[in-house]
Amino acid sequence: MKAKVLNLDNKEAGEIDLADSIYGLEPRIDLIQRVVEWQRAKRRSGTHKVLTRGEINRTKKKLGKQKGGGVARHGARSAPLFVGGAKAMGPVNHSHQYDLPKKIKALGLKHALSSKARDGGIVVIEEAKVSAIKTRDLAQRFGKLGVEKALIVDGEFDDNFALSARNINHVSLLPAKGVNVYDIMRSDKVVLTKAAVQAIEERLS
Repeated sequence: MKAKVLNLDNKEAGEIDLADSIYGLEPRIDLIQRVVEWQRAKRRSGTHKVLTRGEINRTKKKLGKQKGGGVARHGARSAPLFVGGAKAMGPVNHSHQYDLPKKIKALGLKHALSSKARDGGIVVIEEAKVSAIKTRDLAQRFGKLGVEKALIVDGEFDDNFALSARNINHVSLLPAKGVNVYDIMRSDKVVLTKAAVQAIEERLS
């Protein structure tokens, strides 16, 4: 499929071929959702924890006689029934990560890019370079391109461009080797440089 190549001033700078095997698929929401859930699970810290029966600081002395007291039998004040006792079946430190096949990860990325391409959410620019560090000027250029809330992907970012863009709200920079399904789907627009398009095709070919 053909796509227009623009410069930062929203002027045409030629055309580029986008691979149909990456940008022209019929998006499968189940694959995209599967990869997003895998990514979010990896990001979870897993540090939520409560004290167990063995860790609670309460006396372990038996409260009363086993029989004849007219009440239920209890062995320690650390039981979950009592105020200040442990929590039954509470969370403990553990990892939420799980494995996902490489083919599923690659397919999810292809379908996420195809979903954006189908909805007109992919913008291809010639290069992500500016001559000076000027955040306001770059924000105005993004406004002309219609990419106020966007993910900018490049092979290797120019220092002036990166420093100019870092304080612009709702604009994120990501190298092509780190492009992922979650960041693509949470952005309104995905702005790819010609170098990024080439890097993504090499990665997914």
